[in-house]
Amino acid sequence: MSKERIHKLRLELRRGVLILAVLGSSKIPQYGYSLRKHLNGAGIDIDEGTLYPLIRRLADQELLDSEWKHAEGRERRYYQLSSKGSEVLTQLTTDWQQMNNSLTKILALEEN
Repeated sequence: MSKERIHKLRLELRRGVLILAVLGSSKIPQYGYSLRKHLNGAGIDIDEGTLYPLIRRLADQELLDSEWKHAEGRERRYYQLSSKGSEVLTQLTTDWQQMNNSLTKILALEEN
């Protein structure tokens, strides 16, 4: 399989995980750049062209609250997990853990 095809498959795999990562990282107020740095520091590389549309979409879905704050001499839009977002995060985390457990079993069978 070509490297390009593998790259596309990895991107597909990451899409849902990024939602979970952004919601989980938004338990404390974050602005776009700080959120990106936090995710990158945790080993999740995400570019601005992916992150900013995602956080806007999550805010539109009322999973993130947002407000403008003056910090470090500039206005920044801060995002934080909403109460609805917290409920969704809890459910998605449970779903992720169940799926991960199932995949671990499936992949272990494939190795034998």
